[in-house]
Amino acid sequence: MPEERLQKILSQAGVASRRKAEQLILEGRVSVNGKTVSELGSKADLESDHIKVDGKLLRKPKHHVYIAINKPKGVVTTVSDPEGRETVMHLLRGVRERVFPIGRLDYHSEGLLLMTNDGEFAHRITAPASHVIKTYVVKSNGALTEDQEKQFREGIPLHGRKTAPAEIKIIKRGVNPWYEVKIAEGRQNQIREMFKYFGRLVEKLRRVKIGFFELDLPPGRWRTLTAKEVERFRKILKMDVPSGPRAPKEDE
Repeated sequence: MPEERLQKILSQAGVASRRKAEQLILEGRVSVNGKTVSELGSKADLESDHIKVDGKLLRKPKHHVYIAINKPKGVVTTVSDPEGRETVMHLLRGVRERVFPIGRLDYHSEGLLLMTNDGEFAHRITAPASHVIKTYVVKSNGALTEDQEKQFREGIPLHGRKTAPAEIKIIKRGVNPWYEVKIAEGRQNQIREMFKYFGRLVEKLRRVKIGFFELDLPPGRWRTLTAKEVERFRKILKMDVPSGPRAPKEDE
C-alpha cells in the first residue's frame, strides 16, 4: 500500500477529522515506528508501519459507521473536553466503534450533527468544494433590513475573507424574528458572526438539515443512517458506493 499523509491516515482510521488529526500531530501525540512525528507533511503506511496515537496502536476500522444526533444546547462538539464539560460522546450510548463529529456546532447551538469513523466521508461533507448545504433556523434579537439581508446573501467580510454566497429568509416576524439560513461554508461561529456584523445577536441557533438529510430526532438522541441514506450521501459526494453500513442500534 502506498504511503499517505499521516493526517489522512488518522482520519481514515476514524481517529478524528483531518483538521483535528493535524492538531494531534502538531501536539506530538502521534508516533510512527516508535518515533514521535510532529510535521504535517510526514507520510506513512498503515499496513506496514506501527502508528500510535497517545500510545495506542492505530488500526483500520472493521466497518464504517454513520450516525445522526440531535445535539442539545450546552454540549461540546468534541471527543473530549479539558474543562470536563459534557461532550457529544456522552450521548452515544451503545456505540462501540470510535467515531468523531463531522464539522461542529458550538456550545450554545443545537441540532443536527453527523458522526462517523469514515475519514474520507467526513472530509468531503465539510469540504467547500462539495457544496453541501447546511440549513439552520436562527432567532435574532432584532430584524435585519432588506439591504442587510442582501449583503448577507452576497457575502460579508469576516476575519479578512469574504463569506461565500448564502441564503436567508424570515420565517417568523416579531421583535425577535426567526430566520432560515442556508450556507455551504463551515467557519467557526459563522452565522453568529454574520449577524453580529449587522449589530444583531443570535439568541437561538439550530441546524435542521445537512444536504437532503433532515433532523428527525428529539434532543440528545441519535440513530444510525440507513443504507439508502449513506448511499445517497456518497452519490452526492461522488464517492464509491459501498454495499451498506453496518452499525449498532441505539441502546434505549
